[in-house]
Order: sequence, then C-alpha cells, then structure tokens
Amino acid sequence: MKVSIKHLEAMRFSATTSKGESFVIDCPTISPIEYFLSGLIACSASDIVMMAQNKEASLSNLSVDGEVVRADEHPRKFTSLHLLYSFDSDADETMAKRWVQASIETYCSTINTVRESVHITYSLILNTKSLADHEKIISGEGGGVDLGKIDACCS
Repeated sequence: MKVSIKHLEAMRFSATTSKGESFVIDCPTISPIEYFLSGLIACSASDIVMMAQNKEASLSNLSVDGEVVRADEHPRKFTSLHLLYSFDSDADETMAKRWVQASIETYCSTINTVRESVHITYSLILNTKSLADHEKIISGEGGGVDLGKIDACCS
C-alpha cells in the first residue's frame, strides 16, 4: 500500500493512493486525525457489510459512531476508543455480535493497528435492541473471532 500527499495551497493537500484514486484533505476543516478515525470506522463498517453478505443476511440502517479520548500531552495519541454499532438485520443476536467482535478483534486492520495502545470498547444495537454496552475487546495481537475469509476493502 502506498499513499502520496502533495501540498496544494494553504492547508489543503491532495492524497493519491497506489490505485490512482485521489482525494483532497482540507485541514483544518477536517483534521487528519478525523480522517484517520473515519477510516477506522469505515474499515469496521465494511467488515460488517461483507460478513452479512457472506451469510446472505439482510443488513440495513448500519451506522457506527466512534468516540475517542486523546492524551492531553503531545503527540495526543488516542487513549480510549468506543464504537457504537447500530443496524437492522435478520441475523440472530449471536451472529450480529460475532460480526462486530470479528471486525474489531480479527479483520479490521485499522483497529488492529492501534489496539495495543488504545483501550477499546463497543456497544451494539440490533433491531433497536441493545445487545452490548461498553464491552471490552480481547487485548493483544491476533484477536480471537474468525468467521472465515472476508474480502473487505481494508484487508
């Protein structure tokens, strides 16, 4: 994977991926750390979509909210991250919870890049019913929940 950044003007930068796709990073309108958090959340959300598709389960109204606490001192790293997953599906409660755990603990490379240094918890609402509230994930590399091969965008 490779990304190139070029300064455009003021605090605007052009990012180009190894796939040749480009986008503009407009600081401080959206800070690089907000882009990073957005990418982390999108990585996990794409895992959920792929796992639902692999199980031929319905999935709608997916939203994932991320809330980060950062250190007061520079470099102001993330100290904790809470992810709130909410979606509707015909999957049973156990399967829906396994999708979230598998994304966080196994598949999402972005989350797994920071999990050694960040306290991560999650909540899950399935079909308006709360299934998990501020549950901790397994710490350490490699996670634990594996639902087979998925080809999410962030792999």
